[in-house]
Amino acid sequence: MTKDEEKLRREVTGHDPRAGAGVAHDARVYDYLIGGEGHSEADRTLGDALEAAYPGIGVSIRGGRAFLRRAVRFLARDAGLSQFLDIGTGIPSEGSTHEVAREVRPDSRIVYVDNDPVVGSQSRALLAGRKPGTTDYLDADLRDPARLLEKAADTLDPGRPVGVLLIAVLHTIGDADDPYRIVSGLMEALPGGSYLAITHWGPDPARPDPDTKRVAELTREVSSQPFRVRDDAEVRRFFDGLSLVEPGVSRVRDWRPDPGDREHEGGITVWGAVGRKP
Repeated sequence: MTKDEEKLRREVTGHDPRAGAGVAHDARVYDYLIGGEGHSEADRTLGDALEAAYPGIGVSIRGGRAFLRRAVRFLARDAGLSQFLDIGTGIPSEGSTHEVAREVRPDSRIVYVDNDPVVGSQSRALLAGRKPGTTDYLDADLRDPARLLEKAADTLDPGRPVGVLLIAVLHTIGDADDPYRIVSGLMEALPGGSYLAITHWGPDPARPDPDTKRVAELTREVSSQPFRVRDDAEVRRFFDGLSLVEPGVSRVRDWRPDPGDREHEGGITVWGAVGRKP
């Protein structure tokens, strides 16, 4: 165990990850690493320790956020969608789904979904004052897609296509919960013309396998959640029955990059892909 890992474990051990600002929380650490503002000193300390232990992790996370913006823009502009279901959203920050979608489609309806009390309280505060029925937050679990969709129908029209966003969430669903069944059930319940966009952590070809395993172990300890790295073939399985949008399953930095997105080079592999339901 390295000194950085020991420091990180001391930051986490014995703390309730859903506690207040004096204790690091995984959603706020993520917010810090993408350049958001919803974090505390404890979260910054932990984020810096992660970056020191595994240089490039912040770059990879920010690359995933850049993919989110490009995917939402594609869905709103090219696919013509005006309904979005962002599951496992984390804390809304600059460039979130509702902001990007409404740059193209001002009439867009967005439902954010998470099952974390810290995320819920901060999301509701950030979204307060917005017109009801256009941007909502739901406390729901991806593992219960039927219930999730039932609640989302208060805002979204279930008869019209929806853009489902599973950004940096599926790696927290272990094999025992059968994530393929969950995603399949979610998409089967939506009408044709709906889309699925995901990012997913994968093995890093620039690091030996033991390093990748240490990343997974460390993340599990920080978030108190499973962490399952999957290769490109495993990620492609989530799109069974869907038509992949070019360039298919690729590193997020290579999925229709905008000028300037090449800053998100290196780091741990993050896959990204978008698929359409016929």
